[in-house]
Amino acid sequence: MTPEPGGTNFSDSSGHEGLGGHGDLAGAGDSTRSVHAGRPPATAYEPSLPGPVFVSHYHLPGEASGPYVYGRDDNPTWERLEAAISELEAPGDPEVGTAVFASGMAAVSAVLLSQVRAGQTVLLPSDSYQTTRALRERLESYGVAVRLAPTAGDAQLAALDGVSLVWLETPSNPGLDVCDIRRLADAAHAAGALVAVDNTLATPLGQRPLSLGADFSVASGTKALSGHGDLLLGYVSTRDAGLAASVRYWRKTVGAIPGPMEAWLAHRSIATFALRVDKQSANALALATALLKRPEVMDLRHPALPTDPSHEVAARQMRRFGSVVSFTLPDQAHAERFLAALRMTSEATSFGSIQSTAERRARWGGDAVPPGFVRFSVGIEDAEDIVADVLRALDEAAAA
Repeated sequence: MTPEPGGTNFSDSSGHEGLGGHGDLAGAGDSTRSVHAGRPPATAYEPSLPGPVFVSHYHLPGEASGPYVYGRDDNPTWERLEAAISELEAPGDPEVGTAVFASGMAAVSAVLLSQVRAGQTVLLPSDSYQTTRALRERLESYGVAVRLAPTAGDAQLAALDGVSLVWLETPSNPGLDVCDIRRLADAAHAAGALVAVDNTLATPLGQRPLSLGADFSVASGTKALSGHGDLLLGYVSTRDAGLAASVRYWRKTVGAIPGPMEAWLAHRSIATFALRVDKQSANALALATALLKRPEVMDLRHPALPTDPSHEVAARQMRRFGSVVSFTLPDQAHAERFLAALRMTSEATSFGSIQSTAERRARWGGDAVPPGFVRFSVGIEDAEDIVADVLRALDEAAAA
């Protein structure tokens, strides 16, 4: 797809020097990359991560050309973060670039609404994040047909005929089903379709969709990437210059830009990204393993469990299995007693934070889950404390 008029190429994420380019971290481990990605070279008497640039306009003498022209188009704070995310999504690949957005849904919308036209067809997972599926009404109002198929069993393979864009979400939110990205991407490309993967739950340290054949890797940086539950952010990564330009042009024209403070906070937080996701993944497996022994816990899901239906596929394409554990308690009242009895875990509707959170997902509607379904996001607290808190709350809920 050709760039929109006025679009720009972000093949090197920024086009500017001194932003910790891809080659600088070749061969580095995940923690090293998390600490250094996107930061400028060490300079005497300068901070390792320059502060946020608050600007709406720049001084533009003469012709309006140069690296920065207007605050809705470019900001050096965004670009450092974009360079960092590109390093995480595709280490050492100079062709991959990233655009950051005001929220995860701004990033999702940018891909879905910039890449398809009236008369085309989009294939969405029927079990994806409910707000992603809510875009169906908007897409159909623009004359785009929307087809749905579940994540499990690579069911989207059977629905590719005539599709222009395939959207994958793996693991799916909140059900934690997994699909084979490489298999689906190869089949979609053979059918002439683009492939986008919502990588929010896995994170780029858990799986790298671009290396598995996807055209886009999309995520909510609100979740594990920033990891502190204190900002909204989204991003799109791709290695195709034309696709990159059209996404950036969409961001420019609809104004879905992040604030510089949010971008700076996210970049600062990435320094501990590998530490956090390692701890969260280990804690999530510890909790899931403990829950296997509870008779009232049904339909327990976590991709790291050898007994999980998705484990075989997840183990092939994921490097870490994420912070989310899902399970079902006997009914709504039982689940609500359990959530109320938790002392260390707050009831919240996000995931990926350093603090453990949980919610009864059916309270929102929109997801095909039982009334007692619980999505539990495991934090970085000590595993023994998380497990003890959950088991005690389950005991209290069962006794009530």
